[in-house]
Amino acid sequence: MHDKQRTANLLGATALAVADLALAGATKAAGTSASGAAALVALSASPGLSVTELGRRVGLSQSAAARMVDSLESDGLAERRQGPGRWVSVVPTAAGRRTSQSLLAARGSPLTGMLDALDDTERDTLAELLGKLLARAYAEVGDAELMCRLCDRAGCVRDGAVCPVGQAERDGPGGDGTGGGGTGGDGPGDCGRGARGA
Repeated sequence: MHDKQRTANLLGATALAVADLALAGATKAAGTSASGAAALVALSASPGLSVTELGRRVGLSQSAAARMVDSLESDGLAERRQGPGRWVSVVPTAAGRRTSQSLLAARGSPLTGMLDALDDTERDTLAELLGKLLARAYAEVGDAELMCRLCDRAGCVRDGAVCPVGQAERDGPGGDGTGGGGTGGDGPGDCGRGARGA
């Protein structure tokens, strides 16, 4: 008989170890906090977000997001731009876009190394299982942008693959493909629609 509790414990330990490895590489490459690194990835995928929306996508309050954007601006990685009326958008600078690419590479390197412990068949099986777990996680979290805040979106849909989080969002609670989060075509919910990914 399968010990579900032991498997859950192993999953938790693995998830924490993987998160630690991924965040250490990403934050070191970005020279910023985990939320700052996630913000650079979000801005590279969707330049022109408001401070409030950027904060939502990385899990910060509006005031914390404003302080994070201040920090990114002082580091020359992002800038605020005045739009029509009171609208202020945040865009990555050229240095911010380069940093985003570097941090995604730094995030992915230790994770790719971990996969060396598996053969090709095991990696294919793991990819399928991770897709199922991510879809289940989306049902709990309900926010594709937040879940995929440090995701290499182009890598997720490489070779015509479908982003499992984007698919779960499109399927929505009724499984009818209409989706629940409405990312407007520029977020993880759009990942699985084609190879453009970002």
